[in-house]
Amino acid sequence: MSDNTQNDAIDNDGAAPVAAGAPSAITRVLAHAIHVGDRIDATGIARGDMIATVPFATRLSATKFIALYRFGVVVFAGLSPAEEKGFLERIAGRISGRTDDKNEETAALEIRADYEDRVQPGGPVEIPDLSPARFLVVADALAKSVSLARDENKLGGVFDAIEPFAVALARTGRAPWNRRSMLKLIGQALIAQHRISGRVAVEEKPDILWDHPSLERLYARLEDEYELNERAKAVTQKLNVIVETGQTLTDILDVDRSARLEAIIVALIFAETLVALVQIFLVHGHG
Repeated sequence: MSDNTQNDAIDNDGAAPVAAGAPSAITRVLAHAIHVGDRIDATGIARGDMIATVPFATRLSATKFIALYRFGVVVFAGLSPAEEKGFLERIAGRISGRTDDKNEETAALEIRADYEDRVQPGGPVEIPDLSPARFLVVADALAKSVSLARDENKLGGVFDAIEPFAVALARTGRAPWNRRSMLKLIGQALIAQHRISGRVAVEEKPDILWDHPSLERLYARLEDEYELNERAKAVTQKLNVIVETGQTLTDILDVDRSARLEAIIVALIFAETLVALVQIFLVHGHG
């Protein structure tokens, strides 16, 4: 077998040894995170070679892992697309709030015994081995990135609905929409607030670091690579704007309701006064 053929060979675990002749061979494994729904119930799943309970994670072989996150994300490592699809079909009944949105994140893992934990900017994640602990660290970062992408998409839709309203309000000084349209917008703001407020706490480090503090550097580098903290702050700021906008719309509706009530009261007083005047005129006219 030629060197090129050997470099392209795939082993039984889905990993490709490359760079034959190097001090130690490099193994490449693809980690893949997918947002599949609002919730995943992992209760009662066959344990197999379980490596963690929260998130539920299992090892299929030396370079094949799966992790299920309750907030609706599945992370694979070393599985083929067909294997991933088959697993998702098997747990379909455990997924609530399924979505067709394709929020995904991938990371190329390069494994070599003499590597130190390092994340190349925009490139592969270099690690000395794919231990269960390292998989969980990588999976945590990918799951959070996918979750943030979902939040960013949902907030973007609400912002698209808010912008025309804000522009018209700034231009005319009056609410440009009818009551039903404003109530719909308030509803969108409330849904976004409900869905985002219960999201995963991005600022929290994975539990696995308590037992493996030596992996904190790897997690910190993944955190920087996927800009987890910066994106979380941006999502929080947008959510605050949406909440404030919902409050503003509610206040506008209250003012409109008060104005209508005042107009009705004035009209009733005017009508009552008019009736009284007519009665007085009729009484005096007949007198």
